[in-house]
Amino acid sequence: MTAPVEFTPPAADQALLRTVLRAGLRVFFRGLVRPPMPIAGQRAVLRALTTMGKSPRGITRSAGTLGGRPCEWHKPANGCGTVMLYLHGGAYIIGGANTHRALCAHLAKRGQMDVCALDYRLAPEHPFPAARDDAVAAIEALLEMGFAPEQIVVGGDSAGGNLSLISSLRLRDLGRPQPAALVCFSPVTDFTGAHLHEPPTGDPLISRAWVEQALSLYCPPGVAHDDPGLSPQFADLHGLPPLLLQVGEDEILRNDSLRFAEKAQAAGVDVCLQRYPHMWHVFQAYAGTLKAADFAIAEVVSFLRQRGC
Repeated sequence: MTAPVEFTPPAADQALLRTVLRAGLRVFFRGLVRPPMPIAGQRAVLRALTTMGKSPRGITRSAGTLGGRPCEWHKPANGCGTVMLYLHGGAYIIGGANTHRALCAHLAKRGQMDVCALDYRLAPEHPFPAARDDAVAAIEALLEMGFAPEQIVVGGDSAGGNLSLISSLRLRDLGRPQPAALVCFSPVTDFTGAHLHEPPTGDPLISRAWVEQALSLYCPPGVAHDDPGLSPQFADLHGLPPLLLQVGEDEILRNDSLRFAEKAQAAGVDVCLQRYPHMWHVFQAYAGTLKAADFAIAEVVSFLRQRGC
């Protein structure tokens, strides 16, 4: 599936910077965040790597609780009234609100909206559906705080993108209000792994061994990998809110976004797919450093504004 004709990807510049970043990711992320590194060690590596994130000025950060789970709020001085519930990536086994501070701050700054990063429960301590239950509870809590459904956006990257999708589907099945829009950066949509992409330059971030390890810890025995509650690629997608998908061409999860966009479009969902050449998994995390990441964040804001968020 090709990107919509109205989307023109940014120029593939900053070649030297991209090369340096790729090399660093291969050594310090892909080389360490994988078996046999213990999960505690993987979590420590991600925390260390993300402390170098470049956060913008003018955003205040505060700790809180939402739906019974810890969270971090990122707020501009004069917000537009929209709140984004951000669900971090990390294959459902690593990551947290603290590892995604820079990305959340850039979304808050560029969108002039409140961004709440949720510390949902992780595997192996809490396998599926614990994270989904936490995300649904957080959305319900935002409604109880007085936010109208049209003021709530749910976003996430990688596993957090998957969580955004399956939480929205869960709300639909429960007959509860949907958020106004979904924003997913390289979401996992198919846990069978049958359609992983093999970019010619390789994926500098994710290895197949890590994906398999994470799935073995997150998916309980007896739950099929193509279960619609786990893999939204196999779900009935009717009724999903407007959806923005951003994916890099140089990542093994590229086809998850392409296939999901095609199925969502066939189900009548307002879906916008954006494919970024020469980019890797969740390159948006380099906002403030990488021009393509800044471009992508601006596209998120444009997508939300066009849909009244």
